[in-house]
Amino acid sequence: MIEHPDRQALHDEIHARPRQAIAPPHRVSHIALLRPRPAGSGNGGESETPRPADPLAALCAAHGLPSPSPGETHFLADFGAFRLKRERHGEFDGYTIDANGCEPGDPFGTTALDELPPGWLASLPGERIAAVHLALLPARDAGPQRAEDEDALARDFDGNELCGATIADGEARVYTDFRMHEDGFVRMLLLDASMDAKRTGREVQRLVEIEVYRMMAMLAFPLARETAVELDAAERALGALVARLEGAPASEEPELLQEVTRLAATVERLSATVGFRFGAARAYHAIVRQRGRDLRVGRISPLQTPIAFLERRFDPAMAFCESVGRRIDSAAERIERASALLRTRVDIERERHNQQLLSAMNQRAELQLKLQQTVEGLSVAAITYYAVGIVHYLLVAAKAGGIGVDVEVATGIAVVPVAIAVALGVRHIRESVERRLRR
Repeated sequence: MIEHPDRQALHDEIHARPRQAIAPPHRVSHIALLRPRPAGSGNGGESETPRPADPLAALCAAHGLPSPSPGETHFLADFGAFRLKRERHGEFDGYTIDANGCEPGDPFGTTALDELPPGWLASLPGERIAAVHLALLPARDAGPQRAEDEDALARDFDGNELCGATIADGEARVYTDFRMHEDGFVRMLLLDASMDAKRTGREVQRLVEIEVYRMMAMLAFPLARETAVELDAAERALGALVARLEGAPASEEPELLQEVTRLAATVERLSATVGFRFGAARAYHAIVRQRGRDLRVGRISPLQTPIAFLERRFDPAMAFCESVGRRIDSAAERIERASALLRTRVDIERERHNQQLLSAMNQRAELQLKLQQTVEGLSVAAITYYAVGIVHYLLVAAKAGGIGVDVEVATGIAVVPVAIAVALGVRHIRESVERRLRR
C-alpha cells in the first residue's frame, strides 16, 4: 500500500490553527496586514530579489526562542510577558498578541501591544487592513452594574453608539462600536460570566475574525462602486446599440460590429478585474455570517446586537457587490445575444449578396453559351468556306487533267457535305473537351 504524498499535510490542516485558552482578565490585540507583493512581480528578473528579514524571526531570536520556519502558516510563541501568534492566510497575515491582566476601570488604557518591544510593530511588512483591541474581564470584576453603566461604557468607547449582546448562550456579554479610534483600532469589551478558558479563547477568536473578515470582504466595495460607474456607461451604450440594430441599414453593420466588439472587450475586462475580489468577498462574507451564528447571540435591551448591526450595514454593501457581479454577467449575456443577432444580420446580407453573385454568374454563363454557339456557327461557316475552296482547286486541277467535270456545279454540290462534316467535327471536339473538364 502506497501513502499519498500529501496525506499528512491534508490531515493536519484542520489542526493547523488551534484556539488558545484565555482566562480573564486578559488583553488581546490583533492586526491583519495585507501581504505586500514581491518587488518587480511579473517583470522578469526583478522577482528574484531576496525577501527582507522576518521581524518575527528576529524577535524570537532576541528572546532565545525557536523562529518560525519558512512557509509555516501558523506560529505561536510565548515570550513570558505576552504570547504572539501569526497566521498566514491567502491574502494577509494575522498577528495576535495577548497578555494577562486588564484594568476594569480603564480596559483599553493599556493594550497587549504595549508589551511589544518599541518599534517592532512598525517593522512588520504589509498594509494594515484590520486592527482590534479586545479587553476581557470577568463579569464580577466589572462591577455589579458594569453592563448597565452607560457612563462607563461611553468612556470606554469615546461616547460612540454601542452594539451589545450576550454570547455563548448567555455566558458572556460583548460590547463594541465598530469604529476606529485614534490609534486605528476597533475596540471590543468582553465580560465573561461563566465560560471556561478554552471556550473563552474560541469566542475571542470568533469576535476577532468577524472584524478581520468583514474588512477583507469590504475591499470589494470601492471596486464595486468604480465598476458600477463604468458598467452604467457600457449598459447605456449596449441599449443604444440594440435599438440601432432594429432599423440600421446594411452599410452600418461594420460600425455596429466594431461597437459590439468594443463593448464585449469592456465587459470582459471588468469581469477579469473584479472576478477574484468579488469571489474572495463572497468567501469572507460567508465566514462573517458563520462566525456570527456561532456566537449564539442574545439581545441586551435597548442595544442593537453586533450581528443585527452587520446585517443592516455590512450585508447591504456585500449585496451591492453581488449585484454588480450579476450585472456584469447579465451585460455579457446581452452582448452575446446582440452579437448573435448582428452576426445573423450579416449572414443574411452575405447570403443575399451571394445569391446576387450567383444570379449574375448564371447570366454571364448564359451569355457565354450563346456567344460560344455563335462562335461555333461562325467557325463552321469559315472552315466550310476554306474547305470548299480547297475542293474547288482540286476540281479545277482534275478538269485540267482531262477529267470531264463541271467545276462550278461540283463545287456547289460539295458545300453541303463539307459543311456537315465540319459541323460534326467541331461538335466532336467540343464534347471531347467537355468530357476532359468533367473528369
